[in-house]
Amino acid sequence: MSSPPSHDHKTLGTLASLGAFALWGVLVVYWKALQHVSAYEILAHRIVWSLVFTAGLLTLYRGWSSVTRLLQSPRAAALLAVSSLLVGSNWLTYIWSVTHDRIVEASLGYYITPLVNVALGAIFLRERLRAVQVAAFVLAGAGVANLLIVQGSVPWIAVVLSVTFGFYCLIRKVATLESLPGLVAETAVLTLPAGGFLVYLAANGGGAAGHCNWQTDALLLGAGLVTATPLLLFVYGARRISMAAMGIIQYSSPTGALLLAVLVYGEPFDQARKTTFAFIWAALAVYSVHAVMVSRRSQAAKPVNAPDFDS
Repeated sequence: MSSPPSHDHKTLGTLASLGAFALWGVLVVYWKALQHVSAYEILAHRIVWSLVFTAGLLTLYRGWSSVTRLLQSPRAAALLAVSSLLVGSNWLTYIWSVTHDRIVEASLGYYITPLVNVALGAIFLRERLRAVQVAAFVLAGAGVANLLIVQGSVPWIAVVLSVTFGFYCLIRKVATLESLPGLVAETAVLTLPAGGFLVYLAANGGGAAGHCNWQTDALLLGAGLVTATPLLLFVYGARRISMAAMGIIQYSSPTGALLLAVLVYGEPFDQARKTTFAFIWAALAVYSVHAVMVSRRSQAAKPVNAPDFDS
């Protein structure tokens, strides 16, 4: 007997999400290779070449009619405008953190993001917030407070990354546009200022493109491919699995980044950071175990031949 269509959608969504976060986890290596380039220039190239790459795919699959429909819908256009600003802010913050040896703090932000997703789901999608999830929030808050007390400063990189990506997850989940047309629209919104910035650099003899070596030029040109691939996988998965499931899968990305930061790039991981991460990992463990138990009970309660309508 074949599986219900919604189950197939969940399976494909899970695989796509796993691929997206695995790629994001090792993307620090790519941006680290461009450490000699300004984060703003890297971002500009990332936006422009992402649009070129995704627009080419959209032409290949004859999907421009979806973008046309988007322009005719004020609500959808407004959502995509907001999501483009969110993803642009997230990209810039992450690139800056990698090129300024702050990968550990960036990974902290992406560890916090799953809990932000749960909070946004409860606030905007009316997903039920259980006592165990509240306990996870308290533990995570204690971890952030530890850094604030010990180091005397707010881990702003972590806060910006978690909030921008959390809201991006929310908007792309409720938006009606599919992944590829949506990404084309988002990068198109950002391309005008990004392209203008690159033209300004070229006109004034600045910028790294064409002034360093062929490896730098190749990495800047490839920024569109390494950006679009995991993002397309993510958006495909985000529309087919729950915010809670997305949160669990998301742990793979900051784990890879943290290991690279400490073991490969030698970033400091002092006692204050260890304590903070211990609180965050405890919070995620509590949340994850509870989420798995709830999922198993839900599946066990369903009749054997009942279709699964939860997408």
